[in-house]
This record gives sequence, structure tokens and C-alpha cells, in this order.
Amino acid sequence: MSKEAVFEALKDNSAIQALESAAPGVITGAKYDRNELTLTIARDSIRRACEIVRAAGYNFFSDCTCVDWYPSEPRFQVTYHLLSHRLKQRVRLCVMVDSSDPSVESITSIWPAANYYEREVWDLFGVRFHGHPDLRRIMMPEEWEGHPLQKTYPVEGYR
Repeated sequence: MSKEAVFEALKDNSAIQALESAAPGVITGAKYDRNELTLTIARDSIRRACEIVRAAGYNFFSDCTCVDWYPSEPRFQVTYHLLSHRLKQRVRLCVMVDSSDPSVESITSIWPAANYYEREVWDLFGVRFHGHPDLRRIMMPEEWEGHPLQKTYPVEGYR
């Protein structure tokens, strides 16, 4: 289903309405499958998109994770899962990140709960979060080399 078809099928969805009215063009892709809405957001607009959907009623940040699509480019997909208790709706926001500059804006200023999730993504995948208040390792020891969930990381680690 194309982005336009998703928009037409979900024209009453609060997240889509809010993003399209406040920041037209910020949504670069959309998918609706098995009653789950996934919106792909332009990398440099994720913080703004999160501000918009929070104002639209998505009050709960539940998770941030990452996928390494190596050898494809953009290589990394950073995914945020959001929930609106009032609307009883979920939305997934995705940002595609190139391996040449694996970074994205931090959303901890909008949802402080993103702090540890962003640290985990940085620690395990190597995606940096600009504006994060304390970006340091959370799972691996401070002296650890590399990011073990990258697909290019050696199975037995660096020796």
C-alpha cells in the first residue's frame, strides 16, 4: 500500500493529521499492516515529529530500538513506539540512518523515558543521539571496543 493509500485509508488518524498539518512532507513513508501504523520520518525531523504527535495525544513513549540492515543503505532503522491512552491508538515512527553519519536527534527532551533506550541503541548499534544528556555505555563495559549488534561486528568480538 502506498503512502497516499495509507493516508486515505487512515484519514481520521490523529498522528497523520497532526504531522501533515504541522509539518507537511516530514512523513517520507507509511505502512499500515495488521492494524499497526508505521510512519517513516525524515531523519532531521524526528524531534519535531515527536513534539507534534505528543501534542496530538500520543502521551506514552514505550520503546526505542534499532535494526541494522547491512549491507543496505541507509543502514540503520531507529524505531520509536508511541501510544495514546485517550485515543487508544499506537503509532510507530521510524528514521532511516546512513552508516556514513550514524546519528539522529535525541527525543529525551520530549520523553525523558527515552534516555536509557537511546543509550542502549548507541551502545549496541553505534547510532549517536545529538542532544542526549548523558550518552554513554549502558550494557557493555566502558572500555569495550565496537558495537556488538552491528552486523559487521565479529562473532567472537575483536581480539
